[in-house]
Amino acid sequence: MNDITQSFGTLYHPVKAFVVYEKDGAEQHRYVESYDMDDNGCPINAHPLSVKEATALAKALDTSEELQRNFLKSEGLLPKNVLYINPTQGGYMVWQTPRQRAMLYFTDSLKIPNGIASIPPLVWRATKDTLWIYALADDNEVTAETPLYRAPFFNLYNDGKVCMGTVKISIPADCLLEEFMQQWQRCFFESYFSHTLGDSPVKGNIIQLWQRLARTKKQFPVKSLVQTRYTLKNLLK
Repeated sequence: MNDITQSFGTLYHPVKAFVVYEKDGAEQHRYVESYDMDDNGCPINAHPLSVKEATALAKALDTSEELQRNFLKSEGLLPKNVLYINPTQGGYMVWQTPRQRAMLYFTDSLKIPNGIASIPPLVWRATKDTLWIYALADDNEVTAETPLYRAPFFNLYNDGKVCMGTVKISIPADCLLEEFMQQWQRCFFESYFSHTLGDSPVKGNIIQLWQRLARTKKQFPVKSLVQTRYTLKNLLK
C-alpha cells in the first residue's frame, strides 16, 4: 500500500489533552486535568493542569491579536474629525463633531419636549466600553492646548464621563474606526437624558436651558458653557 500522508500537507501530532471536570453542574467548581500523549496519540501521565501549561493554553486560545488587526482601522483615508487613535488592546480614540442640530430625548420628569435642538461642537473620547464627552467654544481648528468645556447634557459626571445607565454598548474587537464613532454617537443621542450628576454642567438652570432650545431653531448659547481644567492634550494620555 502506498503512503499518501505526504499529500495531506502539514501534519500536526497530538501532544496534550485536557479534561475539564465539573461538580454538580456548577461552573465555579471546575477542575482541569492535563494528559501527555504517547507516540500512538494515546493520553498518558494524567496530572493537574500546571501554571506553565495553563499559560501555554491561554496563549494558544488568545485570538485578541488577530481580532485587533482591524480595531480602529479606517476604511480609507482618516476622517478629518479624528484627533487621536490608540489601537492597542485597551485602546481608545478621540474625535470631534461640529456645531449641529441633533435629535434629543428627555425623560418625562424633566418636562422638556423631545425634539431637535442646537448643540455646541463636541469632543468625544471612547474606549470599547466607556465614553467621555466635552464641549468646545467654537468650530475653529483645535490644538493640544485647546480648552475643553463641560458638555451641556444630563447623565454626565464632572470629569466628562457619560453614565450609560441600562444602555448596552457592544463594540466588537475588530471594530473599524468609522463604525466605532457611529456606534457611540448613536448610543449617546438615542438614549434618554434623565438627571444631572455632580455639579451643573452649564451656567444657570440646565432644565430651563433645554426647555428654551428644544424644538426651536435657536442657536446654542456658548456663554452658558462651563470651562474645565482640561485641555485637549489631557485626553491623549
